[in-house]
Amino acid sequence: MDSTKLLHPFTFYLSTALAIFRYLQTGFFCLKRIPIFFTIVDTVISLYFRLCGLSPFTIDLDDQTTMHFWTSNHRRFNKPNLVMIHGYGGDARWQFVYQVRSLSQNFNLYVPDLLFFGKSSSKRSGRTDTFQARCLAECLKRLGVDRFSVYSISYGGFVAYRIAEMFPEEVEKVVIVSSGVVSSDDQIEEQIKKIGRDPVAILLPEHPQDLRFLVNLSVYKCKPLRWLPDIFLQEFINAMVNHQRKEKLELLEHLLAKKADISLPILTQETLLIWGDQDNVFPVNLAYQLQRHLGPKSRVKIIKDTGHAANIESPDAVNDLITSFVMGRSKWDIPPVSEKSSLSQVY
Repeated sequence: MDSTKLLHPFTFYLSTALAIFRYLQTGFFCLKRIPIFFTIVDTVISLYFRLCGLSPFTIDLDDQTTMHFWTSNHRRFNKPNLVMIHGYGGDARWQFVYQVRSLSQNFNLYVPDLLFFGKSSSKRSGRTDTFQARCLAECLKRLGVDRFSVYSISYGGFVAYRIAEMFPEEVEKVVIVSSGVVSSDDQIEEQIKKIGRDPVAILLPEHPQDLRFLVNLSVYKCKPLRWLPDIFLQEFINAMVNHQRKEKLELLEHLLAKKADISLPILTQETLLIWGDQDNVFPVNLAYQLQRHLGPKSRVKIIKDTGHAANIESPDAVNDLITSFVMGRSKWDIPPVSEKSSLSQVY
């Protein structure tokens, strides 16, 4: 009787150990199918966001649309609200990982995944920047965020512009980094020819060499993927790019097909335009062009020796500019030059 009682737990633990061993053995020999490297890094980034005082939050707008956010754990009413809108590529965490720690010290942060990125999704047919803006604005309303400033990069700049246009009472100030909001059809066509690659292949890479090309196009000072193995890059593509790939493709097709808005409204908010002087995606002349369109309430700041991905290459300079501008220390306060990147101003 006693031996039988001992046999059952022994058999259970032995079976469990064998099952775990088989799982690990299978994973070891099938690494290409298990995104182990990506999962580790992705988990670390999420933990870092939590250490910066942010928590994940999901809002169901209806039975077809869901948006995922990272939000400050404790809203401080003596701090302004800042909405951070990412660009095309990975989700918000991967694009803002170098900025959340600094910005969270001065702002109540609201960091959404735009629809079809990260954990945000919709079964509705909307693929426009206006649709993105309306959904985001509705989520902020449900979160009780009545007044906020927006900081956006690249594709996110299109969404931020629409939010500021449609909700002038709610949006206090606007920061746009490296975004072709005001590009003409001819300018877009000329830039595509200059790059020499299909925009779809660049923004929706299928292979590691495509992702390397995208990153090398976006950064200036270094080659961040130089030492990363192809297996990790492919895991990133499979997990990030291929997730809701069909919908991302439809977003991109709409963006490329739509004609330039010759009647683009002039924003009523004060607007700060930040550009890298070595931007090979949206050349720096587009910053001046947008500033002329917006008029005296806008200002351009150029970060030297920086490419399109200023949020990754020069996060300290970008953070200083955002904080100074939104906090309103003076109308056009000039932050100290970052040790990692120099900054020039344009009046």
